[in-house]
Amino acid sequence: MMPNVSHFRLPHPLVLLLFAVGVAALLTWILPAGEYDRRDDPATQRRVVVAGTYHAIERAPVGPFAAVVAIPRGIAEAADVIALIFLAGGAWFVVDRLGTLGRLVSALVGRLRTRGLIAIPIITALFASMGALENMQEEIIPLVPVLLVLGQGLGIDAVSVVAMSAGAAMIGSAFGPSNPFQAGIALKLAQLPVTTAGALRLTMLVVAVALWIAWTMRHAARMRAMQPPAAGEPLGADRTAPVAPTPAPLAAKDVLILLLVASPVVVYVYGSLFHGWGFNELSASFFIAGMIAGLWGGLGLNGTTTAYLEGMQSMLPAAMLVGVARSISLVLSDGHVIDTILQSLAAPLSHSSPIAATLLMIPVQSIIHVFVPSVSGQAVLTMPVFVPLGDLLHLPRLATVLAYEMGAGLTELLTPTNGALMAVLLAAGVPFQRWLRFAVVGVGIALIVGMAGIVVLLV
Repeated sequence: MMPNVSHFRLPHPLVLLLFAVGVAALLTWILPAGEYDRRDDPATQRRVVVAGTYHAIERAPVGPFAAVVAIPRGIAEAADVIALIFLAGGAWFVVDRLGTLGRLVSALVGRLRTRGLIAIPIITALFASMGALENMQEEIIPLVPVLLVLGQGLGIDAVSVVAMSAGAAMIGSAFGPSNPFQAGIALKLAQLPVTTAGALRLTMLVVAVALWIAWTMRHAARMRAMQPPAAGEPLGADRTAPVAPTPAPLAAKDVLILLLVASPVVVYVYGSLFHGWGFNELSASFFIAGMIAGLWGGLGLNGTTTAYLEGMQSMLPAAMLVGVARSISLVLSDGHVIDTILQSLAAPLSHSSPIAATLLMIPVQSIIHVFVPSVSGQAVLTMPVFVPLGDLLHLPRLATVLAYEMGAGLTELLTPTNGALMAVLLAAGVPFQRWLRFAVVGVGIALIVGMAGIVVLLV
């Protein structure tokens, strides 16, 4: 008999990110150091590169100990995101402790179980809208346990749950016409109004989200068909677990508590669009909502505080992943090789035809995003270089913006240097390679939509 051969599994997400930090440090020893001059941009209130000013500078390779020191520095750099993960996670844990989430999930499952996979397009459209409006990613991490329970009740697997939440939000972010952290910054740097080709970009968003929904539903249906429930068994039931008692019906007080704890996201969308709010304001809103929910729900001050702290503790692995992911770009910046990577990738495009150059910008932006996992940071880094390059090739500036959005935005779904993605996968118990098997095809379909939109602009 042949021995059992175990399937290859990638290491823990934290190990992957630590390996990426080591690779970044190694690159600082291999690549020549160089940088662009930078200036303050009044339109975006950020410091941006000046095209055509790249020059070599003295090498500054990052040693092993300095690479390790970059990890706590990365955690400090990501403090606002980590605070959001802790405070939002604590708020939702309080709601769970009250039993409200259990009653909500029971009510949703009762209503949707007989309607097949109809919940997927509804939830996917909601998260895609949030991604398009405010680049939602880290905010999803505390919601994963709730979504998993809902997914189990509907009989869909964890990959489908991640796809209809984090995956949908990232698709919405990549195609969102007014996403302030991605399209908004890129359009300002390209000196274009947010409404430029609004009908085309909105159409691209709708088509991309619709195709992502279709791909997610196909996967969910196939996974559900592979494990049909036994006769008389509720759809999605755990055959190894004891049958839990039926929760009490969802009461009006539960609905009000849910609206209270969900309200910070709605308020944050308005605040980010019109008042420049960031993660700190969102975190503060979640803290207020979570404490009020616990007190109103009857936990008392000590009970609410204890539940909140337990919820924050459960978010520690996710917060650690986000902080370590941020340290990758710090190592590359310390070694002065980020601009070198950008220059070496952008320079060959100047010798290509207009259509070829525009389409090649997509994989170039994708490669850069592996090293610069912040979409807003990448816009500030690359757009001042790619916009003048596009002008020389007589490209519409919007085509350059769309190439950036497709390259950076869609790579968010695939790169292990995206700390939010890795944190969601960890919370959902989905191995990275299993997610890739699903996401690569979905991203490929979305990429076709993006390329089609660029071609429409060019012809």
